[in-house]
Amino acid sequence: MTRISLSLAAAALVAGLALLGLVLPRWLLFLVTMAASHGIVSLGILIIMRGGVVSFGQGLFFAFGGYAVALSVIKLGLTDALVLLVIGGAAAGLVGAVTGPLLARYSGIFFGMLTLALSMVLYGILIKSTALGGSDGFNIPRPSLFGRRLEGPGGDYALYVLAIVTTGLAALLTALHTRSARGLVTQAIQANPLRVEYLGTSVQRVMAVNFTLAAALGGIGGALTVLALGHIEPTFAFWTQSGEFVFVAILAGAKSVVAIFVASLALELVRSFSGLYFPNSWQMALGLFLLVIILFLPAGIGSLWVRRRGAATSEERP
Repeated sequence: MTRISLSLAAAALVAGLALLGLVLPRWLLFLVTMAASHGIVSLGILIIMRGGVVSFGQGLFFAFGGYAVALSVIKLGLTDALVLLVIGGAAAGLVGAVTGPLLARYSGIFFGMLTLALSMVLYGILIKSTALGGSDGFNIPRPSLFGRRLEGPGGDYALYVLAIVTTGLAALLTALHTRSARGLVTQAIQANPLRVEYLGTSVQRVMAVNFTLAAALGGIGGALTVLALGHIEPTFAFWTQSGEFVFVAILAGAKSVVAIFVASLALELVRSFSGLYFPNSWQMALGLFLLVIILFLPAGIGSLWVRRRGAATSEERP
């Protein structure tokens, strides 16, 4: 699929989902908005996973982007949602650019544990900082878009469309990245990093850039979540939040960008309905759901259509 056809497919999908939102109930609009924002964070994990490492501290950038947005609203009086999204992504991306070169020196479990440690350090700082709301966090007012406050049912739909458009753009750019020279080098690093070094490419530099991109995506996801919730708290950086992002990435697999958002929506639906009908054992329901996916789709949800597309292509060949 060429870049033009990929862009057209993404635009058509975003337009279709935006129209679908006109008939969805408000609770489902909010659910899809949250799934989209969390899926953007998991996109960053997908970029890193293609290099053979997994970040267990993506909550660091999720929280950093969220707090950057919340403080911009409270302290600076900024309310435009588009500006706040840029602030969230830029703030988290800056942190990723600083920490990326250090973390890129490590691989395997050491990389995962270091990212987790950084996330928990931020959580410890946030929970003890009274200036940032302490353990309770703080609320922010509804944002505006093009000068209009996003309130009521119309505001919910506008936030939904903003989340869908942002998600579509992030997914398109990530898909183009995986098909680029850097994306292919990242796959080669997963297979044999030593050979990549022998070919004259710095593995550390490639992984540091990938980590920065993942951080920026995490900040955008955190910004969207805060705008939808109207609240920020230290649990954004807690290890369980990071675990959910890894959960989605494993559930989706590394074969498809679209699968990340399908997995994120599936997680939100399972969690919501299991919490409604099994309030004391919803975590077990999530665990069983993941086990079923691993047993029947070990390569992730994305293998459903990627495998079929590959089989169809091979059948067409003479």
